Formats: sequence, structure tokens, C-alpha cells
Amino acid sequence: MKIDPKTQDKFFNILKAVVIPRPIAFVSSQSKDGVLNLAPFSFFNGVCYDPPTISVSIARFAGNKPKDSLVNIEETGEFVVNLVNQDIAQAMNKTAAEYPADVNEFEVAGLTPTASEIVAAPCVLESPVSLECKLIQVVPVNEGSSKECGLIIAEVVYCHINDDLFDGRYVDMKGLDVVGRLGGHEYCKVNDLFEMRLPIYKEE
Repeated sequence: MKIDPKTQDKFFNILKAVVIPRPIAFVSSQSKDGVLNLAPFSFFNGVCYDPPTISVSIARFAGNKPKDSLVNIEETGEFVVNLVNQDIAQAMNKTAAEYPADVNEFEVAGLTPTASEIVAAPCVLESPVSLECKLIQVVPVNEGSSKECGLIIAEVVYCHINDDLFDGRYVDMKGLDVVGRLGGHEYCKVNDLFEMRLPIYKEE
């Protein structure tokens, strides 16, 4: 089967189902008026090692309502990416609904905001890893459309990681116990791991 994304109805269902598994950025942010927001986004990845840089893509609108996370990040220039493990997966899912801007999703999910070191937005206490981020830029995608997205590029300025997950050099991948996003309503457990050593080329 050959598919043209421009003519296929709801091609995003295919895209989300084949670009997998995707890590989940559980983004905590704070409005300029101090209202907390917490929401998950799965178009998320690393961009650069030095400076440590990540990207998160967020739709600008949910219907006619601006997405609170994107508004907060643009207005304050700060946010936190919290990783989602199996212990908080259900709580994370509760925050995925479109709530009014004055609703605190920490309370909806029963999760605990805890002070960050550098940014104003709080970390999620129950998350195994939290990355405090400063905005570098927002790249508009499909600008001016009702389907516009903001591709957020940000520098990681501080990291919180559970003591038992890091030995000073490596992260305990099994202990991290994160979940990944698939297509539809499906997720995966990132715990069936295998190892492949990086090859070293030796000239004959």
C-alpha cells in the first residue's frame, strides 16, 4: 500500500503508530500568574549533548483553546520535563484531558510538586528523573493554521535523578522502568532490554 499523507484522512494515526516507541515528556510549567500546569507530550527527544538540549512539540490549540503548556513556556521561558515510569503512568494519563487554564493538574493526578533548583516551575516528586529546562526557541510548524504546533527547543539546566538509578557514570535502565507511547491508546513497558556493543573499525 502506498499512502500520500496529504490525501489520507487522519494520517496522524499512522504516523503515531509507526514512529514508536516514543518517550513521554511529562511537562510541568507555571503561568506568569503562578498557576501550575502538568501535561504529557510524546513528540519529545534529545537534540544535542553540549549544551544538553531537548525538543518537545506541542500543538498550539486544543479546539479553540490555546494549549496552556505552550503558552506558559513561551511567556516564562521555563519548564520541567519529568519522566514517566510505571508507578505514575495512570496519574500521567489523568492529566491528558483538556482542562481549563485555572485547573492544577498536579491535584487532578494526585502528584506532588516539589521545588526546582533553577526554574520556577516545579518538578514532579514521584518522577524518577526531572530535567529543568530553559527555552532556547519555539519553531512554528504549520504556522497560522488551526493545527499549528510549536517545536520547543530548550537547554537542560539542571537534572534530578533518584540516587539508586545513577552510579556516577551509567543510568540503571531497568530500574528506570519508564513507559513509552505507541499509537492509539497503547503504551509499552521499556523493560525487555538487550545489549549491542558499538563496533570499532580497525583498518586491515
